[in-house]
Amino acid sequence: MPEPTPTCPQGQPARGRSLFTSLYAQVIIAVVAGIALGHFCPHAAVTLKPLGDGFIRLVKMVIPPVIFLTVVTGVAGLSDLGQAGRLAGKAMVYFLTFSSLALVVGMIVANVVQPGAHIHASPATLDAHAVAAYTAKAQAHSFSDFLLNIIPDTVVSAFVSGDILQVLLVAILFSISLSRMGSRGQAILTLLKQLTQLVFGVVRLVMYAAPIGALGAMAFTIGRFGIGAVMHLAFLVATFYATSALFVLVILGAVARWNGFRILPLLRYLREELLIVLGTSSSESALPTLITRLENAGCAPSVVGLVVPMGYSFNLDGTNIYMSLSALFIAQATDVHLGLGQQVSLLLVAMISSKGAAGVTGAGFVTLAATLAVVPDVPVAGMGLILGIDRFMSECRSLTNIIGNAVATIVLARWEGALDTQRLAAALSGRISDAQADAPVMPADRQPRPTIN
Repeated sequence: MPEPTPTCPQGQPARGRSLFTSLYAQVIIAVVAGIALGHFCPHAAVTLKPLGDGFIRLVKMVIPPVIFLTVVTGVAGLSDLGQAGRLAGKAMVYFLTFSSLALVVGMIVANVVQPGAHIHASPATLDAHAVAAYTAKAQAHSFSDFLLNIIPDTVVSAFVSGDILQVLLVAILFSISLSRMGSRGQAILTLLKQLTQLVFGVVRLVMYAAPIGALGAMAFTIGRFGIGAVMHLAFLVATFYATSALFVLVILGAVARWNGFRILPLLRYLREELLIVLGTSSSESALPTLITRLENAGCAPSVVGLVVPMGYSFNLDGTNIYMSLSALFIAQATDVHLGLGQQVSLLLVAMISSKGAAGVTGAGFVTLAATLAVVPDVPVAGMGLILGIDRFMSECRSLTNIIGNAVATIVLARWEGALDTQRLAAALSGRISDAQADAPVMPADRQPRPTIN
């Protein structure tokens, strides 16, 4: 990515990068090319899967140090450690509220639209072996296992496994210890700030590969499953995308407006991250740059570093919409009638299982398997009905999740008095260029960025 450019005069939008240097344009071209290649040359397209997998692995490689350094340099710089505890508590209340609301929205839409009512699939004809791998993963990840898994075997193993919550736990413990060292810890804090600058430099290098990763992932998806898989269950896919759009534009839009900003300008500001998520079907692929963009939009680094990693495990709005909508779709498709009490029970189970499967590969499908496994009225084998389109739905899940986490971070920063509202307005109005938005916050002063007049 090119170096930051000077800020434009007041009232004039900052100029973006040219077509050939803009990551946004490059990813769009790559996604379109991947769709075309997957449709017209499916056999060649599926061989490009390593390109998408390789990019996601590159991003996951830098996520642990990004989270660790961001949290430690942010929280250790706070004068009051109680502020970090209050922020974490507010974040959990926010996450549980909106994750539950997402489940309810999915349930309401499923009952009103009835996307599976026309299928009439007999449970006896469903192939349980097709989803056996997912049900096995679901059984291996109970809620208690999830809680214990937050604690790594060793400090180093947290970075080896790349588990976000494990790294977050280690970072919080280190930041508390460092802050209690007082002046004796300043040399260590200075070193960590310098390492932060180094790691974000690595992130910028990794993002050069984003178009290649998007091309490979999209080509494989279309080549392997085909657009025909979407057409077969187009009504369910369309219902899911429309429900997610409703949740983002109406519910999250209302939250944004209540807190002094608008959702559409935020989506425009995060367009590069959203396109990367769309191309790779993974919200983790945009985590490092999401942190940078939110910091450059005026959110205090201490808030961003704590809320974003927590949100990636606890604030899964898209996954929760998918769970309730898909579970009721399977019930409708297999002619299983669920009363209101049974549906409420299903939602309660989904709330717990969504946390138990956090951090698991294919978490959305695994969580759905865990939910259906404890609701005997709905056949788990019915997941085979949506197995072929799950990859297409995972893109929408990831997009909704990352948007929900971006909104949550800005809102919580505002509640904590750690939001530069003038800089946020400048970012969302386009008066901060893409190059400036992607430039890491200088670790020498990890505080809210100066206001742009």
